Amino acid sequence: MDLSSQRDIKAYMHALGRSAREAARTMARAETAVKNRALEAMAAAIERERARLLAENAKDVEAARAKGLDPALIDRLTLTDKGIASMADGLRQIAQLPDPVGEILDLRYRPSGIRVGRMRVPLGVIGIIYEARPNVTADAAGLCLKAGNAAILRGGSEAIRSNQAIAALVHEGLEAAGLPRAAVQVVEITDRAAVGELITMKEYVDVIVPRGGKSLIERISAEARIPVIKHLDGVCHVYIDERADVEKAIRIADNAKTQRYGTCNTMETLLVARAIAPTVLPRLARIYLDKGVELRGCEESRKLVPEMKPATEEDWYAEYLAPILAVRVVEGLDQAIDHIARYGSQHTDAIVTEDYTRAMRFLREVDSSSVMVNASTRFADGYEYGLGAEIGISTDKLHARGPVGLEGLTSLKFVVLGDGHVRQS
Repeated sequence: MDLSSQRDIKAYMHALGRSAREAARTMARAETAVKNRALEAMAAAIERERARLLAENAKDVEAARAKGLDPALIDRLTLTDKGIASMADGLRQIAQLPDPVGEILDLRYRPSGIRVGRMRVPLGVIGIIYEARPNVTADAAGLCLKAGNAAILRGGSEAIRSNQAIAALVHEGLEAAGLPRAAVQVVEITDRAAVGELITMKEYVDVIVPRGGKSLIERISAEARIPVIKHLDGVCHVYIDERADVEKAIRIADNAKTQRYGTCNTMETLLVARAIAPTVLPRLARIYLDKGVELRGCEESRKLVPEMKPATEEDWYAEYLAPILAVRVVEGLDQAIDHIARYGSQHTDAIVTEDYTRAMRFLREVDSSSVMVNASTRFADGYEYGLGAEIGISTDKLHARGPVGLEGLTSLKFVVLGDGHVRQS
């Protein structure tokens, strides 16, 4: 869609906002069975049109390569048969999850005789801004729909063909269930001014969820006039404690880094206790080097693995999203926790240990949205947590924290049940 002026873009975005606000009222009262029918229809359409989705995505990938875009971005952009199957499976999982809308929590009698509780309700209209991941279009649509919201989705220009193809199948599912098409709208213009409008339309949009690189999230956080659910960096750590099972530690640390490089829950810094470092670090380094991972280590690490490059202060803060790993030998648990507190991003951090007390200390004291014991950081994901799919990951402490699924897309309001009760004092 070619809009020639700022005025045209503003008019277009406000039209989307008005349609979304109207659709949100319908979605808030939609029955669970109707929402599930829409989700199942979307999943079936995505499976049916697999070849079409791959063809449209191939055009996006070809254009991205021609522009010389970063390989990590192209990896996130690329759809595969497995990725398409996961999109459909994610929608079906959402359909199987309990509907949070209308749930009443903590209903209690008060001395006056009234009963007071809290009801879970939709947020309303959710604006989602993302870059190179076409699967977000399906995941976001499904989660927003099941939680009774309307969504305005603005994907990156590099994925425009893929996003539009997925959106057409989402609309097919909505119509099959008798729900309004405007419940999920994909912004069809790639001009950055559209983002500027979306994040300031507080009369139409209730919350913004940015998913993408640091520059995008920083911009949204600085300019939005609407509440934002976000995480900025994914500087994830694995700490191998001196009381770790060596084979377990090697398996976890390998997977946390090399299972996939371009994700926010990939390990970026490996911390190893001094007492176990001579045993575990050379073996791990050989695995990493054989897989083409560049290692950047502290002085003590480099004595054990001479192939490491020296790490700089900036490396401890780095989210590489690439086959690069920072490595540091620490005295023990206290220094590991201190390192994470100083350099981490409060995303996901893990300890490998067989010591229960140390594991519990790590869980209590590491202030991240996901903290793990004897598991790869790659599990920090809505699908793996049983949320069906995730809208994103929040490292904030208000409203939602960690992978944001259905409950994170709802709010709570107080409800009061009485039987003619009046206040006496």
